Amino acid sequence: MVTVTRSPQEFIDQLRRTQSDLLARLEPDATLRPDDPKLDLKTLLKAALRNEMEAVEIAARWIPRTGDAELKLALARQVGDEARHYRLIQERLRELGESLAGFNPLAQGYSPLFQYLDGLTDPIEQVAAGQFTREAIALVKNTQFIAHCVALGDQKTAALYRDTINVDERYHHELGERLLERMAVTPEEQDRALAAMEHTLRLAEELSSLALDRHGIHHAPGC
Repeated sequence: MVTVTRSPQEFIDQLRRTQSDLLARLEPDATLRPDDPKLDLKTLLKAALRNEMEAVEIAARWIPRTGDAELKLALARQVGDEARHYRLIQERLRELGESLAGFNPLAQGYSPLFQYLDGLTDPIEQVAAGQFTREAIALVKNTQFIAHCVALGDQKTAALYRDTINVDERYHHELGERLLERMAVTPEEQDRALAAMEHTLRLAEELSSLALDRHGIHHAPGC
């Protein structure tokens, strides 16, 4: 195997290009109808609560696993942001008339993506898979969800995701990029980051296809 030496900026540029190509696969089929009853906003928002809770928990689990102070603080910030998103979505569901009495977002267990992320012990892989990639996926999925909300005439939910949730997710993604630029310097470190990013995107693609094929769910928000 030929070792490729890349500057931090060259490496980040490569990650961006590869990620952009793979994220394009998460675009929904243009023939899908926004008035599909399986695209009920309350159903999709309850699915979003699971995503947010998993995002809270994975970031919290990673904090004691790293000795990097900057990464600890980034993860702590993410825990707070994702918890706030959970509360905001809860409140929006209540406004839409949905009772959450007895609702457990993790009643069906953790997703395969969560299980993969939870198994990562290398901080470089954690940042590449978590902040840099999972949050990029969230931006794509949330943008699709915003368009769906607008198509249904629900401007308030669209505004929640556009003006609050996606703002935070973009910050997390960009923070992950800055962390990787500092942390992934050697060819071996960069290769580990690239592999973690690609695996995360493949998992997201598989889960999106499964949700569509098995449950007819698409346009679901990220976290």
